Parts: sequence; C-alpha cells; structure tokens
Amino acid sequence: MSTHASDPLAALGYLPGVADAVDSVRKAVDRVYGHRVMRRRSNEISSEAALRGARGSAALSGADWALEEVRRRTDFSADPEARTVGAALRLGAEAGQLLSIWRQSPLRVLARLHLVAAGEQGESVGRPRLDGEAVDEPLIASAAPSPAEVAGRLDGLAELIVAGGDAPALVTAAVVHGELLALRPFTSCNGLVARAAERIVLVGSGLDPKAICPAEVGHAEQGRAAYLAAFEGYVSGTPEGVGGWIAHCGRSVELGVRESTAVCEALQRGAA
Repeated sequence: MSTHASDPLAALGYLPGVADAVDSVRKAVDRVYGHRVMRRRSNEISSEAALRGARGSAALSGADWALEEVRRRTDFSADPEARTVGAALRLGAEAGQLLSIWRQSPLRVLARLHLVAAGEQGESVGRPRLDGEAVDEPLIASAAPSPAEVAGRLDGLAELIVAGGDAPALVTAAVVHGELLALRPFTSCNGLVARAAERIVLVGSGLDPKAICPAEVGHAEQGRAAYLAAFEGYVSGTPEGVGGWIAHCGRSVELGVRESTAVCEALQRGAA
C-alpha cells in the first residue's frame, strides 16, 4: 500500500476497477435495502445473514458444512471442523457488539475477536503472536511476517482506521481483511478474524448498517482458489493486484446481497 497521498485508503479508490466495484456494490446494497420485506422483517434478514455469513467464513477455513447442518447443530466442540464452525458463529454474534469500539480502538477489537474465536484461555489467546510462536492457518501457505513486522503494520493499520478519511467502505473493509490475512497476527483463527473485521467495517461504515449483506457468503461462493488468487494479488502490492483484491471483495458483497435478496423473496412468498 505504498502511496504518497495524505489519505492512503482513499487513494486506493483510483486503482484499476475499484471505482466501478464501489459503485456496483453501493447500487446492489441500495436495492436490497429497498426490498419491501426489509421494512418490517429486517431483524429476520439480519439473523439469517449472520448464519449464512458464518457458514461461508467457516467453509473458507476448512469446515464446509451445509447450511442446514450449521442451523441444526448445537454442539460445536466435537472435532476441529465443528470448532471452526462454532468460532465463526461466535464471531458473527460478537461483531455487532464491537462497532462502537472499532473506530477508537481497532487493536482492542481484534484482540477480542481472537479471544472469541479461540473459545478458550491460553497464553497466546487475545494478543498478537510472539517470537517463536507458530501460526496455524492452513489456507495460506506463504510464510507469515515476523512479530516485529506484524506489530508495526498493525499499528499503521490502526492509525488509518482511527484517523478516518474519505475512503469508500468497500476499500477500507478490503484492506483491513487483506492486511490481517497477510499478517496473520494471531496463532490461530486469523482468516475467521479477518473476515469478521471486514464485516465490522462494512456495517460500522454505514454501507450495511443492518448487517444484511454478508461478504463471507460471496467469498465462499467464489471459492477458495479465487479467494487465494485475489489475496496473492493484494500481497504483491501492485496496483493491479490490490485493485483486483478490492474488486473481489466487492463481488463478494454483491453475492451476499443476492443471498439476502433470495431470503427476502422467500419470506415474501411465505416459504421461510
């Protein structure tokens, strides 16, 4: 994200394809918010979006369960996949409680998200990893940055968030998501935390205030291979790569909109 602009995140809005992605996302979100079902049943849509978003995030982290299995299951402690799904569900429930804290103390929110995702106490839980601590993130094969680099880049990201600026919500959400995937600041659950943080930005920015446009659904629908390819573009640091990642995140939001629109239609027909 090297740039000489005074607002680096806003400057990313001029990368190839990003302005179009921002415009397309805004139009898609406006359409679903204008659905007649949203006027009286938005809480139901939000709850369903949280469930489907958690399922999508868990799928990207290796627990690709059917939606009805996620809905039916009550015990999420039996095996690694169940624990991953349980972590995604807990993060979905927690994210909405952290919106007011995010803009003042994003690092505190990230620590809380990791604590919630891990679901257990431990020396490495709820804080960035230290020298000698391994990273358990099977989706990403590249070497993780050192704890010293992680600390510096997290501080820089936090400063950008606290400072605010004119960057579109999609751009900020995509950068937060990409940076956390690249840094893998915790010993575990980094993908889940990164996608939860993306959700917090989209909701807290006002783009999706009722949390009905789950980007996690779209990330999962596009598939792990496309997700990783777009992420590799982000970590390359090239304008095309970063722009491609932001556009990929935009498409994910649009697919989340499509999912919630289908839920609205089902509710309108009385079929859900």
